[in-house]
Amino acid sequence: MASRHQARERAVQILFQYDIHGQAGPWLDDFWIQYPLTDDLRVFAERLVAGVREHKKELDALIGAYATNWKVGRMPIIDRNILRLGCFELLYAPEVPAKVTLNEAIELAKSFGDEEASKFVNGILDKVLGSETRLERKRAFPELPVVGAQE
Repeated sequence: MASRHQARERAVQILFQYDIHGQAGPWLDDFWIQYPLTDDLRVFAERLVAGVREHKKELDALIGAYATNWKVGRMPIIDRNILRLGCFELLYAPEVPAKVTLNEAIELAKSFGDEEASKFVNGILDKVLGSETRLERKRAFPELPVVGAQE
């Protein structure tokens, strides 16, 4: 059975390709043929991709502010896209508890990154969650969705 974790995997893989290609193309249709999801999970993955792409400048600025001695453009492509996805979920997916976002990002980094990627991703997302005033509600209740939050 497919899961939201698989949807996040697909989203990170698609974001990786956007980083390389710059735009959608035949590769995106081929990707969905090779890695299908149920309709609801594909919608979730596409929502994540669209959100990250829409807020990319904001997300990169946020990541850059907390990534000591790192420029976002110099990070490994997979790491920066996992971070973008995690920051997007923290900021724009109130239905996803902060703890889920951090755990999922760490697991994605373990699956797709090098040995240090999960620590790197965890450190930055933990700083974002702990410092950003927009995340006070998620910080207060990291295991619960933020009910009634505005997206």
